[in-house]
Amino acid sequence: MEINGRTEVAGMAVIKSFRELNVYRTAPAGAQRMFLVPQGFPKEESCALTDQVRRASRAVGALMAEARARRRYPAAFINKINEALGEAHETQAWLDHARNCAYIDDANYHDLDQAWQHIGAMRTRMIQRANNFCPPQKK
Repeated sequence: MEINGRTEVAGMAVIKSFRELNVYRTAPAGAQRMFLVPQGFPKEESCALTDQVRRASRAVGALMAEARARRRYPAAFINKINEALGEAHETQAWLDHARNCAYIDDANYHDLDQAWQHIGAMRTRMIQRANNFCPPQKK
């Protein structure tokens, strides 16, 4: 049965692409925000902190796409999601550094940190429910 352009099997939507996953869609939005944040950083940070925060935040979405492609193998799927979780946490660590150096104000920091905490939590739940995303293995 098709509902809103999605196929449903046993009342659950069948995801045809990683782009349909909410957990994927949050990553590019978060990365876009992180692309803008370093514009206020000092010029001497352009090759260090700016590069690191942008790289870590962008990696989250790419790793989710890779995880989706590897879902046939639950251990590989979980590993890629775990890597994405690590990149989300790295992004938060760089935010901590930016705040400690007074490159971003507390209000902006808390808003961004909360968004990345949510992004990380979605990945943690996905790891906990990996069997829901991986097809059953044929014996």
